[in-house]
Amino acid sequence: MIIIKDLFTNLAILASLLLLYSQVTKGSPLHLSSSIKRKIVVGLAGGLMGNLLMQYAMHIGNTIIDLRHIPLVLLASAGGALPTAVAAILIIAGRLFIGVNLSAFISITFIVALTVFASFVSKIQISRRSKALVMLTFSNIYFMGMVVYLIQDTAFLFHLIPLYWVVSYLGGYVSFHTIDLIRESQMLFERYKDESATDGLTGLNNVRRFNELFNQLVNEAESKKQPLSLLYVDIDFFKEVNDTYGHKEGDAVLKQLSWILQKSVRSTDLVSRNGGEEFTVLLVDCPLKIASEIAENIRKRVEENIFMLNNGEKIKVTVSVGVASCQDDFENMSTLIEDADKALYQAKKSGRNKVCVA
Repeated sequence: MIIIKDLFTNLAILASLLLLYSQVTKGSPLHLSSSIKRKIVVGLAGGLMGNLLMQYAMHIGNTIIDLRHIPLVLLASAGGALPTAVAAILIIAGRLFIGVNLSAFISITFIVALTVFASFVSKIQISRRSKALVMLTFSNIYFMGMVVYLIQDTAFLFHLIPLYWVVSYLGGYVSFHTIDLIRESQMLFERYKDESATDGLTGLNNVRRFNELFNQLVNEAESKKQPLSLLYVDIDFFKEVNDTYGHKEGDAVLKQLSWILQKSVRSTDLVSRNGGEEFTVLLVDCPLKIASEIAENIRKRVEENIFMLNNGEKIKVTVSVGVASCQDDFENMSTLIEDADKALYQAKKSGRNKVCVA
């Protein structure tokens, strides 16, 4: 019962630490292609994890039995040799700190052998789980030889070795399953987060994301005393395009227009689709004169562009653009959207295919 209690305590600690690790590193998980700095940092974390597992190990005389090998297997299968070696050095130092004796030196050979073997296996072109299975099997075989040499109690070994194999494999499975499950949920969260801020058709920012960015940029412009300009772009007679060619072809026009808008502005500017055929462009640190020139350039490029429909037909469309800017009166920056909307209305009212400035 003591054997089961100690090994499963180690397993519970391991799962808890992996859960914590996954949350801390959710934005940058370890890969073979990770930077050297990243591999060293994660290796240090793995070494600390191994040391903590040794603190809650099963002691049989001078021999310490625990699951310190599993962090090494995880590191090798995910990040290769470097993070594994860093963790191994910390684990070896921790074992010597606990006690310098024959058992410590034999356990050091175990850690060194596993590190070398795992580093070799990490380069083989097989799945990450297959690599872990091979590493765990090697570890269990080495462990079996080690405890048979150190512990002369045959009856105790008869119970210990099979149980250790089971818990070692179980620990590996739980570790990989925990990390994979958390990573999958994190990826889904990021995907849903992106989808909630992105227009599904064009890939541009949607109106929700536009509102967030607008408030953020207004605050930045006020604090830095920089001009901020806004363009409202609307396709002229877009309803006729949908009525004549169908909504699928109308979507093709929207996609091509979004590409023109992105190519017509700077990388620091933000293009959004605010709904239907209405688009906006937030021009960061851009005075009214430059904003007007950008708006005219957009209008001209759209007018000259030939829009290809899915059915092979070619059509021409135009846009009306409303321009508003705030560069001196920062207290009225919140009215920028209203001003741009009014300018767009004026462009539509005065004949379309025009640029009007608020």
